[in-house]
Amino acid sequence: MTERLKFDVVVIGAGGAGLRAAVEARNAGLRTAIISKSLFGKAHTVMAEGGIAAAMGNVNSNDNWQVHFRDTMRGGKFLNNFRMAELHAKEAPERVWELETWGALFDRTKAGKISQRNFGGHEYPRLAHVGDRTGLELIRTMQQAIVSLQQEDLREHGDLEARIKVFAETTITDLIKEGDRIAGAFGYVRETGQFVVFEAPAVVLATGGIGKSFKVTSNSWEGTGDGHALALRAGGKLIDMEFVQFHPTGMVWPPSVRGILVTESVRGDGGVLRNSEGRRFMFDYIPDVFKDKYAQTEEEADRWYKDPDNNRRPPELLPRDEVARAINSEVKAGRGSQAGGVYLDVSSRLPAEEIRKRLPSMWHQFKELADVDITQQPMEVGPTCHYVMGGVLVDPDSGAAEGVPGLFAAGEVAGGMHGSNRLGGNSLSDLIVFGRRAGIGAVNYLQNLASRPNVTDDAIAKSQAHATAPLNRAGGENPYTIQADLQQTTNDLVGIIRIKHELEESIGKLSAFHTRLGNAKAEGGTAYNPGWHLALDLENMLLVSECIARAALIREESRGGHTREDFPKMSSEWRKVNLECSFDGNSVSVNKRALPEMREDLLNLFEVDELKKYMTEPELQRHAKGAQA
Repeated sequence: MTERLKFDVVVIGAGGAGLRAAVEARNAGLRTAIISKSLFGKAHTVMAEGGIAAAMGNVNSNDNWQVHFRDTMRGGKFLNNFRMAELHAKEAPERVWELETWGALFDRTKAGKISQRNFGGHEYPRLAHVGDRTGLELIRTMQQAIVSLQQEDLREHGDLEARIKVFAETTITDLIKEGDRIAGAFGYVRETGQFVVFEAPAVVLATGGIGKSFKVTSNSWEGTGDGHALALRAGGKLIDMEFVQFHPTGMVWPPSVRGILVTESVRGDGGVLRNSEGRRFMFDYIPDVFKDKYAQTEEEADRWYKDPDNNRRPPELLPRDEVARAINSEVKAGRGSQAGGVYLDVSSRLPAEEIRKRLPSMWHQFKELADVDITQQPMEVGPTCHYVMGGVLVDPDSGAAEGVPGLFAAGEVAGGMHGSNRLGGNSLSDLIVFGRRAGIGAVNYLQNLASRPNVTDDAIAKSQAHATAPLNRAGGENPYTIQADLQQTTNDLVGIIRIKHELEESIGKLSAFHTRLGNAKAEGGTAYNPGWHLALDLENMLLVSECIARAALIREESRGGHTREDFPKMSSEWRKVNLECSFDGNSVSVNKRALPEMREDLLNLFEVDELKKYMTEPELQRHAKGAQA
């Protein structure tokens, strides 16, 4: 028997974006459900360790939202949705101060202000932090905010869950619509297998990323692209799916922990990258577009930590896509470590006590998992699939998904904010800025809704038949075998470096997975059945993998998280284009979509000589400075 529950807003995902959206919906008086695929509090947000990027200027007063905006656009190689980047830079400080009022315990400066640290791609120290456990503190704070609101409801209504209820270990498999608009969501409770329908006219997707589509990833088991696929199947569109960020520093040894994240804070606090010859190789990989901002010698790079106003930044703090490609190149050239990575060394840069103070999680992680004392030895690191810049096409101000009334998205599942590459630290501020905006968007949508949509019995029956198909087959292939082969395919053919014939091969192989998935067989029943759970997750993983591969084949340039060996340079013509994925129920199609043109007041924050590296001549003529040049 399927349980039917009525809410005003359903938030799918209990990370930073989802919880912030839920707070906004509940504070507007709406009955709100929070759906957590795993245990409440175990969101992937906790993996964002280094800090929250917000231009508060606490460490360097020269920082402001305009500088943060510029850095974000540069990091995304000017493919970002400019409006999202603008809103993010302007609103991030207020969202951080809000977290502080809710109880977040940030590290402090000597003057008692929130401390901020250096991070790759950020011109000034900008990341508010709690050691190297910032994401964990954000989740702890947001959880406490939810609990506090529930306590208020208990006092006012006599019911802890009167206006906000958390459903832990619950997975959504379908969005249900009435006509074109959202009517609710269908899912199951992982422990019992109980099917549940959440009837609600507004759904906020805050499901995170797609990392489990790849063999080596920093993502936890939940990162199977659920929100991306739910939006596609509901008639939404995805943009920028070719841009996948491989974080440059994941663990590489032992094999059982390969891919686990090594925070960028290590480099922000002075750590350096060396190859097997002991050389700091990043000086060899500074691209032309960044040469005026990064040190050319070790001496200048080291001076920057104490005198950043008169020296250029170390190249270890280049944007992540640049560092990941550099590490990949060193390993391919035979200058990697024995385990296939490079060495990240902070032991020779800071006293042992300072390392344990600034990087407690990293010290513990390497000591426990690899028997390496990072105060005495370098770490072995290599690229790991970490983040997807692509996601649901949304309205920048409200988070509303294009083409699906009642659907909203925020955080990693939403596309546009980061362009072709995300800067470290921008993820956590993205969550709270756009989580809030998606919550407000849902509230406004409901306030203007003439009537609630209905969820029909036929729609429920269809969703239940879809969910139980892997259980009802007489026989078939093990889902774990399919998963291993899918991950190997994306790893080998759609990884850091891409080329036409491999992408074409990947598309052929991915198409064949549809047949295999249609024959996937999960033994047992619906009560806690990981094989069944995986069979359903694989549908999402395959759909997003196809989007990535097809978009990567079409984009014939290299930019940010998309590197084509056969098209190694950026193209100013391709910069004007987003690739938009849609799904008709049978196949994925990819179309070109014009990137919104940046407003002139924002364009004028950049020097024309910098814009020449990215933009076409007609675009430069619209730039006030360009017109005078």
